[in-house]
Amino acid sequence: MEQQRTWSVTDVASCTIAAAHRRDHQHNLADEACHPHVTEVVLLGARAVCVCHDCGADSGFLPRREAEALAAGHRDRTRELDVGLLTA
Repeated sequence: MEQQRTWSVTDVASCTIAAAHRRDHQHNLADEACHPHVTEVVLLGARAVCVCHDCGADSGFLPRREAEALAAGHRDRTRELDVGLLTA
């Protein structure tokens, strides 16, 4: 007897997200994904916020140099893999 796969909500959501990503982004053949993530440091005096446009996350207000270091580190960690903005 042949077994049929039962699709879970997670499976359907994952496929939908992948399809929307392929529809919304034009990648070169050499590119496999949006890596590294696009980060931005928004300055407010001596304080700053690191924002990741791919994760949709921000660091909250930090000293400027810490926000810049967090942005650079996040870009480095996401060259090949997706990791959260504040993941060490």
